[in-house]
Amino acid sequence: MKPGIHPEYNKTTITCACGAVYHVGSTKKNIRVEICSKCHPFFTGVQKIVDTAGRVEKFRRKYGYLEGEVVPESEAKKAEDNQAEAH
Repeated sequence: MKPGIHPEYNKTTITCACGAVYHVGSTKKNIRVEICSKCHPFFTGVQKIVDTAGRVEKFRRKYGYLEGEVVPESEAKKAEDNQAEAH
């Protein structure tokens, strides 16, 4: 190994949002994660929706309507016309 070109490798702590703490070696210090093997649905066998960033709502705001919102008639008609032309 050449001296002076590699990052420092230290003992660090990885902390999950569920409270699990792991002590590992890394080039970063005090890493925080939102999901780990103790709370991930694959390992626990319990299905849960993980949407911490609000990605679904963000997508609906950008490309579609939220639940309970009414689509204006002009847009609804355009959508129906486009669907009829596609078939």
